[in-house]
Amino acid sequence: MRGNSELIAAIAAQNALGRIGEPADVADVVALLASHDARWITGQLIDATGGFRL
Repeated sequence: MRGNSELIAAIAAQNALGRIGEPADVADVVALLASHDARWITGQLIDATGGFRL
């Protein structure tokens, strides 16, 4: 995808947030799940796609 602006635009258009994900987007989810704040989250599928193909 790097350098292919047409592909990036096509994927971004399929995302509810209107952009492609960045590493920090996923890192924030991982940090939350590893934190004390997520202590009651068990056995869940966490969709961290930003609304891709909603």
